[in-house]
Amino acid sequence: MAFENFKVLTFDIVGTCIDFEKGILDGVRAIGGEAAAKLTDDEIFAPYLEGRVKFPGRSSVVMRDVYIHTAKELGLPHDDKAGDTFMRYFFNFPAFPDSVDALKRLRRKFRLVAMTNFDRVGYTACANTLELPFHDSVTSDEAQYPKPDPRFFSYNLGRQSMLGYKQEEILHVAQSQYHDIGVARELGYKVCWIERRQGMKGFGGTPEPKTVTKPDFHFATLGALADAVEND
Repeated sequence: MAFENFKVLTFDIVGTCIDFEKGILDGVRAIGGEAAAKLTDDEIFAPYLEGRVKFPGRSSVVMRDVYIHTAKELGLPHDDKAGDTFMRYFFNFPAFPDSVDALKRLRRKFRLVAMTNFDRVGYTACANTLELPFHDSVTSDEAQYPKPDPRFFSYNLGRQSMLGYKQEEILHVAQSQYHDIGVARELGYKVCWIERRQGMKGFGGTPEPKTVTKPDFHFATLGALADAVEND
């Protein structure tokens, strides 16, 4: 299978391009001080994942509640000031070191489309951090259904089809087996798994999938994907 067969790369953003795990851990530990410093990553992620289920709304609004839930469960500061401080971390989640350069390189060959469970406000912060590489973007508040709901993918396919792009010309690029890789494969897309946690145990801040789907392409970083495209 050659990369030249594709015209569009659709991207999961949070976890693939944006290192949300580092953003969460840095925020919780900065606010929690010595008590948070003693916690493992997984001890922080467990109540965080519970909070994401409990507060499923728009990310730029509910992440404050997710933090407060997480902090309460961990015995960390969870007052209004702490919630406001965490939201400053949320709007400044960092990009992975390779993301900006890789996306610039991929943009030379493909139409790049963001597909994110963040709302438009949260996505805009991410897009600015990534130096605005995308030609188009779909957010959960616009699609009205978050991934892994197949209707999110249907919404985007309709949008791209309107511009003349066919499903077989789209390669979906993502970190999350749970939100993206499994459902995209079931819907007939070719998929590229960016396994950001390669060599690490568990699924971190992402829900565990029922099964791990074998992708069509598999890389540890976006930089490695960009290298493969240029060497294809």
